[in-house]
Amino acid sequence: MFGNRITLFKLLGFEVRIDASWLLLALLVTWSLAKGVFPGSYKAAESTYWAMGVFGALGLFLSIIFHELCHSLVATRYGIPMKGITLFIFGGVAEMDDEPPSAKAEFLMAIAGPLSSLALGLTFHGVTYAGRNLGWPGSISTVTSYLGLINFVLAGFNLLPAFPLDGGRVLRSMLWGWKGNLRWATRISSSIGSTFGILLIVMGIFGLFRGNFIGGLWWLMIGLFLRNAAQMSYTQVLARKVLEGEKVRRFMVPDPITVSRALTLEEFVNDYVYRYHFKMFPVVSFDRLVGCITVRQAAEVPREEWREHTVGEIAGACTPDITVGPDEDAVRALAKMSRTTNSRLLVVEGDRLVGIVTLKDMLRFLSLKLELRDMKP
Repeated sequence: MFGNRITLFKLLGFEVRIDASWLLLALLVTWSLAKGVFPGSYKAAESTYWAMGVFGALGLFLSIIFHELCHSLVATRYGIPMKGITLFIFGGVAEMDDEPPSAKAEFLMAIAGPLSSLALGLTFHGVTYAGRNLGWPGSISTVTSYLGLINFVLAGFNLLPAFPLDGGRVLRSMLWGWKGNLRWATRISSSIGSTFGILLIVMGIFGLFRGNFIGGLWWLMIGLFLRNAAQMSYTQVLARKVLEGEKVRRFMVPDPITVSRALTLEEFVNDYVYRYHFKMFPVVSFDRLVGCITVRQAAEVPREEWREHTVGEIAGACTPDITVGPDEDAVRALAKMSRTTNSRLLVVEGDRLVGIVTLKDMLRFLSLKLELRDMKP
């Protein structure tokens, strides 16, 4: 889902990050508030409108963080590992490594977001009312009134029963509690989410033909995102059900391709990168894993200096994001791949490299299970 992410700060133990796409959204929101929204409700100088736009965008930013933080707090209450909160062009997401343990946990975690936005909306409207009675500048009341309204909109939109929106998760929790079957509940709710995404796509195309280019484009993009997210969510649940209880050892490829610290960068690129087409290689010395080298690290060295530098000089440590134990649950490995966008994980025992597990091999296993209809209920 995400591209380049920037960690901003930690809040109550959760990392708050922004995807690069959020920067585009922040600029668009600031511009639309300063040039379109606020001039229609308050008379002021151009510079004031831009200041109001910045504070309005910042308030929206903090509102989304609060919304996702409430999801995360409820999730940790039920023992669901949370890796942080990431804001991107379509809003924010609290990143989970696993599905909720029960329908009740799913319901409470999902409903916490819209309730938090509703509470913020009431709070901002209360501040607006108090500010007007206390004689605060109209610019402040205008911004707080907007933030109250936008939080009501966030609450309402998220309550739509379209998975993976919060309302879709509420629906899934009810279906799950009724039938006791998470896979069936996810299939139904994700189908509704996918249908809703198609509806938004149609509305977006219709808007484009009617000349509403910006509005139509936004509906189109949101519809595509929702449809894709709904389909991916069902696929992830299927994968978890198939891989549940399986160990990484079953899927790993032993004796993976490794490189020596003594190789020059020229030898590394010509004999390994161009031959095997991997973006990352483990560095091994005397049967011990001593580091990892990526194509990006090699590219940072000027081409004419590749003969003068060795792999050992630029290789870095293998971080926990690219390593996994052979006896770890395959579902955990899949969740790590999804969270970090790494399609290959090094399988390590102590300081020894015993294999590599790839997303391709795990998905091939899933495909065979589906073809044979050998699925857990």
